[in-house]
Amino acid sequence: MVQDRSLGSRMFTCINYGMIGLFTLFTIIPFIHVVASSFTTAEELRQRAFVLFPTVFSLDAYAYILTTNTITRSMGVTIFITVAGTLFNIAMTTLMAYPLSRKTLIGRSKIMLMVLFTMLFQGGMIPTYLTVKELGLLNSYWAVLLPGAISAFNLIVMKNFFQQLPDGLEESAKIDGANDLMILLRIVIPLSMPAIATFSLFYAVGHWNSFLTPVLYLNNPEKWPIQVLLRQIVILSQGGFGDASEMGADFVPPPLQTIKSAVIVFANLPILLVYPFLQKHFAKGVLLGSVKG
Repeated sequence: MVQDRSLGSRMFTCINYGMIGLFTLFTIIPFIHVVASSFTTAEELRQRAFVLFPTVFSLDAYAYILTTNTITRSMGVTIFITVAGTLFNIAMTTLMAYPLSRKTLIGRSKIMLMVLFTMLFQGGMIPTYLTVKELGLLNSYWAVLLPGAISAFNLIVMKNFFQQLPDGLEESAKIDGANDLMILLRIVIPLSMPAIATFSLFYAVGHWNSFLTPVLYLNNPEKWPIQVLLRQIVILSQGGFGDASEMGADFVPPPLQTIKSAVIVFANLPILLVYPFLQKHFAKGVLLGSVKG
């Protein structure tokens, strides 16, 4: 029978729960404020600068940002970059990680040293920009997809995961006449779906939240993803967003702060809805390849 805990132990537990609850409030209150501000009327926002629960709900901000196709076009661009970039990243990472996981690869250790070198030292923003410019990739989506095609960290973990697969699977497949590509596509990848799903999530979140790379390489506003458009709205000090005439003569545009909040919610809602269902794959996928190197 487990004895009752001491008074000091119970006090320690209460303090821990109290600190965790306090930090949780510090984290979630700004998010609640942004969501509440997006549904707040202009009058209430002028009276109260900090709103956690609006007294009168208003959808004017969402109606206003959707009067133009700017938001929907940017969201479509973001979805395209996220999907295409994730598929490209996974393909490149897998095609490089599998050969490096084979001990028979000539120069394997030297290649791994070069991969590790990129984790410690990088070329920098200006050399990377000049390289992209010389390749003629400016103002194209390839400028967003190619520079970060392979993450060194993800590559190493995926390589370690491939090394854990039994060698007998590959040997038996070769006896049956399968080549390396067939082994990768029909044996290695199906057995590695947990790791691939995890790194797909890593890459997808990175593409969805990225704004610095599109800002540097995409000059055409029609090619901007939602995060860049959000940045442009946030730095505006005045002026409208969208065409208010489409809402009718009596429509009064909402204040800029409400528009900012609505765009933030609109931009982050999809990833917030997906993330809770896939969160468990983050820790699981990283640990899969960390047992042995």
